[in-house]
Amino acid sequence: MELTPRPGRRLRVILALVAAGLLLILAGVGVYGLLAGPRRDAPVDPPPSTSSTPAPVETFPAADEPAALRLTHDPERFARSVAATLFTWDAGASYGPLDIADVLLEAAETTTGEQNGLASDIAGYLPTTSAWAQLRGYATRQSLTIDSIGVPDGWADALAQARPGQLLPGTTAFTIDATRHRTGIWNGQQITSEHPVAFTAFIVCSPPAPEFSTGPCRLLRLSQLDNPLR
Repeated sequence: MELTPRPGRRLRVILALVAAGLLLILAGVGVYGLLAGPRRDAPVDPPPSTSSTPAPVETFPAADEPAALRLTHDPERFARSVAATLFTWDAGASYGPLDIADVLLEAAETTTGEQNGLASDIAGYLPTTSAWAQLRGYATRQSLTIDSIGVPDGWADALAQARPGQLLPGTTAFTIDATRHRTGIWNGQQITSEHPVAFTAFIVCSPPAPEFSTGPCRLLRLSQLDNPLR
């Protein structure tokens, strides 16, 4: 199953304002406001153990519509899907940055009050409307290759600093190191470029206990681009 974008007028307005220059500055090991989440009596799940086997390299091509997020209880699979939605696009297609943002915001965790912060996070990853228009003129397409993904060591420190009940059960973080590929037309010639990118996705997935099952994974926040949790 896949999430399809549905217009969210209020969050689109927030995102447009942020893109115009009202982007909030997020910093600190406090994990971008996550520790202000609602109190729950259930203990926070420990972070998933990371395997010594490298994660398989995976490439996501540009698409004619925003990449849909997968409905899944698997946190790593969900994090990969978030990366694909953020970084794969075709500026020559009929959609724009706000349409990509809508897909991500539809998967936002709504119980923590972090939706506005997430809108700010997303704005830091996507071209502005004016930049998108220029990219469209060059028929620019962007794809992504995920080189590595895993729960960062710093997440254990963040959990240790959280007071009981300050994080939703099933909250975790995945740091992704990837390569962004762009193709376009310049003076009649096709050109390509590659650029390494890294970020951390903070997500909430249903823990195993049925009494706390809240459905598929949801997106909580994103780190600043190229400033991931390590």
